Amino acid sequence: MGVISFVMGYVAPVFLIVSPLTSYADQIYSIHRTRSSTGFSLDIPLIMLVASLLKVFYWFGARFDASLLIQACIMIGVQIVLLKVALEHRPPPSIKGGIEGMPFVGAREGEMGVKRPWNFWQWRSPRPYWEFLTWFSATLIALQLLIGAMPQYQALIGYLGLAIEATLPIPQMLANHRAKSCKGFRFSVLANWLLGDVMKMGFFFFSDGAKVPWAFKLCGLFQFVCDIYLGGQYWRFGEGGGAGSLEEGKWRMNGLNDVR
Repeated sequence: MGVISFVMGYVAPVFLIVSPLTSYADQIYSIHRTRSSTGFSLDIPLIMLVASLLKVFYWFGARFDASLLIQACIMIGVQIVLLKVALEHRPPPSIKGGIEGMPFVGAREGEMGVKRPWNFWQWRSPRPYWEFLTWFSATLIALQLLIGAMPQYQALIGYLGLAIEATLPIPQMLANHRAKSCKGFRFSVLANWLLGDVMKMGFFFFSDGAKVPWAFKLCGLFQFVCDIYLGGQYWRFGEGGGAGSLEEGKWRMNGLNDVR
């Protein structure tokens, strides 16, 4: 038990603090190196930025463990860099359509019969993204000054922020399912998500002395299940060309059979 207590009390908090860097540094470098964000869901920075900002303001009321607050602050910085790189290297709209021409897989307008109001988070210009984040942050500051001391408000932003974070894998899961491929989604990100889930569960439930509200525990469990499903998708689809490439391969094979 001494080893487990040491890991949960000292190693897990350090891992949680640096997890934003270990999880997304490779994804940022990959987008920058390939000069393309095709296959990467832009909803990931949206979810993590909104959730992390809400968690920072939740701390003023809940006063949860400092390692979780530091992690949220670092995550904000990392996701801002990721968003900037992804916006800079968006592929141009394709005339013929297809996955290669989609700005961000899983963020297309009107998918599943649902059209986002005002094309939210699907803008072609980078400016609206930064304007939204600025206004969202300013709104949280104003609400904190006006009603930040109310327990009901503190609980609301806490559960809301963690519930939003728990949905993090969902856009990528949908993107992988539609494309029948995990191309563009780095395995290093998935591995760090899963390892982070293990560390979080241990820290949340078995760390002595750490103050972790139940909001963290419930949302962490849901996210762990989603990450496991995402891992199953990666095992099934890999980083192949997806459904489009499969159909093209069948067409070519049928052509060869016709020649023969």
